[in-house]
Amino acid sequence: MAGSFAGMSHAPSARAFSSRGRTWKNGMAESDPRQDHQSPPDARLASLDERIRRAKADEAARTQLPGTRQGRGQAQGMRILSVLISYPLGSALIGYAIDRMAGTQAIWVAMLFVGFGVAMWEVWKISKQSPQ
Repeated sequence: MAGSFAGMSHAPSARAFSSRGRTWKNGMAESDPRQDHQSPPDARLASLDERIRRAKADEAARTQLPGTRQGRGQAQGMRILSVLISYPLGSALIGYAIDRMAGTQAIWVAMLFVGFGVAMWEVWKISKQSPQ
C-alpha cells in the first residue's frame, strides 16, 4: 500500500473509458456536440425561417412610421419645454448678476420678461418646423 492513497491504484483502468450506454464511433460519442453532422436541411424548417423573416420585416415596416413620428414629436416637445424653462431663468440670472454689480434692484425682472419673450419667439420658430 505504499504509494497509494486509501487503497486506490494509479494505473489507468478500463472502467474510466467505458461507454456507459453511449455508442462510440471513431473515439467520439455520436451525441457529442463537436461532431459535424452532415444531414440535409429540412424544407419545412427553411420555409418556417423564411416566413418568420418576412413576418418580422412586415412588422418592422408597419410599426416604424408611427414610432418615428412619435419620437420626433416627443423630442420637439422636450425642446420646447427646455426653451420655456431655460431662457427666462437664464436671462433672470444674468439680470440678477447685473443688479448685484450695478447696485440696482429691478433689472432681473426686466430680464425675466425679455427671456420669456425670446422663449416665445423660439417656440414659434420650433412650431413652424414639421416633426418629420
